[in-house]
Amino acid sequence: MPSLRTKSVSTKVTDEEYAQMEALAGEQTISEWARDVLLKAAKPNAGEQVVLAEVVALRTILLNALYKLGQKEELSAEEMQELIERADRERFHRAKERLAVPATGGQP
Repeated sequence: MPSLRTKSVSTKVTDEEYAQMEALAGEQTISEWARDVLLKAAKPNAGEQVVLAEVVALRTILLNALYKLGQKEELSAEEMQELIERADRERFHRAKERLAVPATGGQP
């Protein structure tokens, strides 16, 4: 048996905003349309997570490599491979942490 909807969320909009929502809702009631939009917005987007994970991994590799080079140290092929493996291993966890920050008011 599905859960009953017992909670309510509301907001005020202008006449123009209401008309825009009516048009976007199409055959749905505005309430159902708004519910769908809110629930979709609350779920993490898988595409965004993948892109952010790759950016986080690249950032990890780049910052570590540049730091080492800035210290006038060489980066061996083995060290670079370890760096890549670490970045790949941690990327999704770190991306998830980054995506959670806005939802928690700046607290990871």
